[in-house]
Amino acid sequence: MAAVSTEETAPQVPRRKEELQEAINNLRQKRNAIILAHYYQDPEIQDISDYIGDSLELARKASGTNADVIVFCGVHFMAETAKILCPEKIVLLPDLDAGCTLADDCPSEEFAKFKSKYPNHYVVSYINCTAAVKAQSDLICTSSNAVSLINQIPPNKNILFAPDRNLGRWVQKQSGRKLTVWPGSCIVHETFSEEALIKLKIKHPKAEVIAHPECQENLLELSDFIGSTSKLLNYAETSPSEEFIVVTEPGILHQMRTKVPHKKFFDVPGIDGCSCNSCPYMRLNTLEKLWKCLHNMEPKIEMEKNLRESALLPIKRMLELSP
Repeated sequence: MAAVSTEETAPQVPRRKEELQEAINNLRQKRNAIILAHYYQDPEIQDISDYIGDSLELARKASGTNADVIVFCGVHFMAETAKILCPEKIVLLPDLDAGCTLADDCPSEEFAKFKSKYPNHYVVSYINCTAAVKAQSDLICTSSNAVSLINQIPPNKNILFAPDRNLGRWVQKQSGRKLTVWPGSCIVHETFSEEALIKLKIKHPKAEVIAHPECQENLLELSDFIGSTSKLLNYAETSPSEEFIVVTEPGILHQMRTKVPHKKFFDVPGIDGCSCNSCPYMRLNTLEKLWKCLHNMEPKIEMEKNLRESALLPIKRMLELSP
């Protein structure tokens, strides 16, 4: 029997953007799928998604959906979290290479060794970590709820915080709690140029500087407001200011400009003067890959039951404690 060529069986990708969007919508309905997108995705991904949010909002949306299929347009740890919360559902990630340098910066084996040095510590891990690190944690947090959750831990408990040192430093300052911090960082939030920010402040003296707490301390000290992506968006909507210098991944600017089109938003260049503050991993997801994953129902997020159940406990604790 003659072999069938891959060219004959390969799906034909719609060429025009409008056709691609229509094909995605048809497949979404056919699969009973929901498309979740992080604020750092490309605008065209955000525009076709059912829900856009930060890590906490997307975790809640995933846990409450009636869809059979969750397509997570974000990075690997986000899709992994959706699978942990919804083991019975199919969870797809358009590009499996969409990872996270912060999660990669905290290998589970190394974290286990680090944790063993502090046996009496309560372990709080930022959601930007692997399932294997989550499984070693007592509580998961996001940048939206980190301070609130830390404040709910009894004062007699020592706290180990992982994996972001910048977020940990900021949470420690806001909560007044001493934290033992794993020394990891986000490649995106480490690349902002202080010089470029100061130049923008001089050029736009009426603009407020709003920043994500994953940024380095010298940038936070120059900021008027610090918060998670969802809090930055809300602040931009409610502040009387008309101009904002935004110190986080520039994908959020699309939602800001959509919500308050009469206001002006400026992103901050990277240290070398280019726009290297765009997350290269977030941007691996494209409309074409989104269509392909819905068409082929691949790539799927899979994990062992024991790992999933161990990682679920601190995530559930987070959701229970979060307002």
